[in-house]
Amino acid sequence: MILANTFCIFFFLDESLRSLASPSSLQGSELHGWRPPVDCVRANELCAAESNCSSRYRTLRQCLAGRDRNTMLANKECQAALEVLQESPLYDCRCKRGMKKELQCLQIYWSIHLGLTEGEEFYEASPYEPITSRLSDIFRLASIFSGTGADPAMSVKSNHCLDAAKACNLNENCKRLRSAYISTCNREVSNFERCNRRKCHKALRQFFDRVPSEYTYRMLFCSCRDQACAERRRQTILPICSYEDKEKPNCLELRNMCRADHLCRSRLADFHANCRASYQTMTSCPSDNYQACLGSYAGMIGFDMTPNYVDSNPTSIVVSPWCSCRGSGNMEEECEKFLKDFTENPCLRNAIQAFGNGTDVNVSPKNPLFHATQPPRMEKTPSLPDDLNDSTSLGTSVITTCTSIQEQGLKLNKSKELSMCFTELTTNIIPGSNFVGSPDSVDGRPRPVITLTAVTFLLLTLAL
Repeated sequence: MILANTFCIFFFLDESLRSLASPSSLQGSELHGWRPPVDCVRANELCAAESNCSSRYRTLRQCLAGRDRNTMLANKECQAALEVLQESPLYDCRCKRGMKKELQCLQIYWSIHLGLTEGEEFYEASPYEPITSRLSDIFRLASIFSGTGADPAMSVKSNHCLDAAKACNLNENCKRLRSAYISTCNREVSNFERCNRRKCHKALRQFFDRVPSEYTYRMLFCSCRDQACAERRRQTILPICSYEDKEKPNCLELRNMCRADHLCRSRLADFHANCRASYQTMTSCPSDNYQACLGSYAGMIGFDMTPNYVDSNPTSIVVSPWCSCRGSGNMEEECEKFLKDFTENPCLRNAIQAFGNGTDVNVSPKNPLFHATQPPRMEKTPSLPDDLNDSTSLGTSVITTCTSIQEQGLKLNKSKELSMCFTELTTNIIPGSNFVGSPDSVDGRPRPVITLTAVTFLLLTLAL
């Protein structure tokens, strides 16, 4: 009889807790802190359909026009508009590189985020969705890449950059867009102007945005063993038109020019987000993702900040935008720091070498060790798919433990197994969310789940 009563009580509370812990039960303010990802064009449409959001968005744009941050925040109306928009999809929206309405998307993003930081930030957050693919994905798509699967003797003699150009010519889309930018960038305008740089840059952007990276990367990052190969690699973007100029501008002035354009500003911010040297990772790259860095580097080609190889040295990889730090005055230290993010960047150098060698870092996710009675911790998970196993491994182990107890009919007590079994009932991992933990901690306020868990312990104790 006691066992029957215990089973009924446990079943009732099990269903109650599951219904409270499910994502569908999270309504209104309970979803604060998590929103499904949406691009800024769609977020703008959602905001426009809501009168409160659309009016606040117009107010904020007026607040940002011609005012610095302190002046804007001193205005109560501007503060109220910002607070409303921080709860809307607009504030967290992102864009995709090469998307159909990319410029419109970026304009919406920067209309909110410009002016909301303290002065001119050295590193800005990227407006683009994070890149989660790996170099190994590109290697699987490419039929041939540097040296792999080939005879070692032939690989040493082979000009991989020439092979990359031949491979491009075998693909109709790659061949057409490559021919287009070569023709545009080589077309002399007059005796005083060797080419139309603006049209050359546009043709280059179309090539790198529309041609799959298994072709473009092979041309940009091919490995070389002699100067002829390295010079072909340097000439990939036709630097005499797209890169070089009569004089080198100051790097900070070039950065200011780039940041005046939404597209260029976004590509530069994305480069810093994915290639900024990290000394806490194995590869010196953020999240150990070579692909994200190389994609961000290629994304800057065709803008004022276009980078390229500085020489034809096959043994030393040095890239830089066309600028120097002469005339920096008291900003020389900041200028050198900016320039070294290109010329002395271990993440970028390692990523280029890794692609040329046909290798990728093997990042094996490690499951965190939790004590059985320790409640789930609030942890922000990495954006890489390889690391998403960290967020699911906890849930799997807990469910397995509970199932084994119930299947075997073991007597429940205040043991480790009981604690883990209740963890299953109260733990909720929302797909797409950056947080792993119990729903009660999402917005920092206690939930009924905690109360019911305590009631469960009490009733089970009385029943037994």
